[in-house]
Amino acid sequence: MELPGLTQIGMERCHNLNWKGQFIDAEWDPTVQHGNDRLFWCQHTYNCLGPDGKVVDEYECNPGRDCYKPL
Repeated sequence: MELPGLTQIGMERCHNLNWKGQFIDAEWDPTVQHGNDRLFWCQHTYNCLGPDGKVVDEYECNPGRDCYKPL
């Protein structure tokens, strides 16, 4: 379940992409620059790098990567 007010990532994303906003119940604060709700990790590696060694986030995890698995 995606919580309102946090990172909004559409259904066109990798199945293995996770982010903090999926798991916390907090209101988004536009006055906070670079808040910590945008911490991403891969379900395969459990860190910020995917199995291909590249960074994971809502932009980088795309169909162009071999590890990408659509929802």
